Amino acid sequence: MIKPINKNKLRIKRHKRNRKKIHGTMDVPRLYVFKSLKNIYINLVDDNTGKTIASVSTLKTANSDIAQEMAEKATTLGIKNLVFDKSGYKFHGTIKKIADDLRSKGLNF
Repeated sequence: MIKPINKNKLRIKRHKRNRKKIHGTMDVPRLYVFKSLKNIYINLVDDNTGKTIASVSTLKTANSDIAQEMAEKATTLGIKNLVFDKSGYKFHGTIKKIADDLRSKGLNF
């Protein structure tokens, strides 16, 4: 019997493998993206202290405004450089749109 492929388990495997190489600090935080079936969550994380610096989700904002709101929060905190963590997702669709919007607002990664 052939077992079905669980895509989320494969995504988590990719995410763990990439997290070994990606590390954010207070000066250059890690921008973490998570997608659920209904919402998108974006967090700025300082991995040295394990604290979330800023977070935005589509629970209160529209999908198209989420990157703009995160860019505003980052610039008010004085953050220009980021480490982008796509959490094992492919770099297309929503993830690519968020990355392009953040880059157009002046954030570097």
